[in-house]
Amino acid sequence: MLILVVRAIVVYLIVLIVFRLMGKRQLGQMQPFELVLTLIIADLATIPMAEASVPILHGVIPLLTLVVLHYFLTLITRKSEILNKVISGKPVIVINPNGVDYNAIKNLNISIDDLFESIRGCGYFSLDEIQYAIVETNGTVNVLAKKDFSPVTLGNISETLKNSSISEKKLENIDETTIPMTLIAEGKINKNNLKLANLEKSNVEEILKEANFKRVKDVLILTIDGNGKIYIQGIKGKYQTLTYNYKKEVV
Repeated sequence: MLILVVRAIVVYLIVLIVFRLMGKRQLGQMQPFELVLTLIIADLATIPMAEASVPILHGVIPLLTLVVLHYFLTLITRKSEILNKVISGKPVIVINPNGVDYNAIKNLNISIDDLFESIRGCGYFSLDEIQYAIVETNGTVNVLAKKDFSPVTLGNISETLKNSSISEKKLENIDETTIPMTLIAEGKINKNNLKLANLEKSNVEEILKEANFKRVKDVLILTIDGNGKIYIQGIKGKYQTLTYNYKKEVV
């Protein structure tokens, strides 16, 4: 029993040193090859801990080998841009000024729902607030908002106060912000959201007609918020914004 305790402590300390040598990145910040190494190290570490019949060196040597491998892979990715793209991949723009890049999200094997989840995590709930969204090599999404939706800074406030001519009456006319609901995603109607929006399929058909779409399956994304603001984009082409007045009329 004492032998198992000692072996567990030794392996733990070695694994701790291994991860310290690999750097201080969090799990979500790791490159693909680093994540693979982490999973293998976790598996290798359990063998000498649990199996007293396995010499502890049989567990330590593979761990140290992986440390050396990680060092050389890191060195290679720093020295060669081409090999860095092969090993770690490259950032991909999934939203541009024309809207969602369907080919990009298809190649990355992510869905519209996955994309919405990521941009909500960045603090944005509507696609037309975004100028660019980039999926980094570690899978995280970074967003560059349009000028009108960028985070407020002291400089923005000072400039606004200097040039402001907005009256309280005008402020009262600004509609309350609401979260957009997805009615169509990748050519399929979301019936639950359609019901929540108090709309029928015929209403969606009217919106598609106004936006010059003949078929639902030609639409990549269609959202609507509580103020009737619509964001619609086809599989190909730039997005459009419309306003729906909930009286079966697109204006």
